[in-house]
Amino acid sequence: MKNSVLFGTAGGLLVGLLAGYIIGFEVHDAQGRGGGSAPPGMGQPPPGMGQMPPGPAQGQGQAAMLEAQQRIDMNQKIVAQDPRNVGAWIALANDLSDTRQFTRAVDAYTTAIKLQPGNPDVITDLGVAYDQLQEYDKALAAFEQAQQVDPNHLQSLMNIGVISAYRKNDPARAIVAWKKVIALAPNSPQAADARQRLASLGAK
Repeated sequence: MKNSVLFGTAGGLLVGLLAGYIIGFEVHDAQGRGGGSAPPGMGQPPPGMGQMPPGPAQGQGQAAMLEAQQRIDMNQKIVAQDPRNVGAWIALANDLSDTRQFTRAVDAYTTAIKLQPGNPDVITDLGVAYDQLQEYDKALAAFEQAQQVDPNHLQSLMNIGVISAYRKNDPARAIVAWKKVIALAPNSPQAADARQRLASLGAK
């Protein structure tokens, strides 16, 4: 469901695994995931093309997963010794999310947010994890919280649109969110994606 892939604030395995942009995700820099996915009908492989056959890319993915698990083990030890190390909690949460351990990721993101309440990137990534657990109300609440912290935060705003349009059957709310993205940053990749999504809904 590429049309409903969320946006993360850090770039990592999850983006590669889902073949889309995870708000926060979703995509790791210092804070989280980022990017965007194609609206319905876009970004599909050409006719006759399916999944890539096993090869070097698959092997690289397995190696990356192993490295992520090693970082998880390392950061678990760090937070056990220093429970207030917010950077280690964020890194742990990101890797848990990237390895699809979303319930544990939610716990780690929640702890990081308690230690650093004003970080909209981490709050957005929490929402992405909730979405993967199909807890859509909690995901939407997280994106709204990120917007309260920073009304100009594009990724959480994009995700409000994605949740509204594709999870909650509320295209009107999605249209409002995506139009705000365009107004805030008309030349951004998010705005380009928002325009495509609006077109797919028949909105102008």
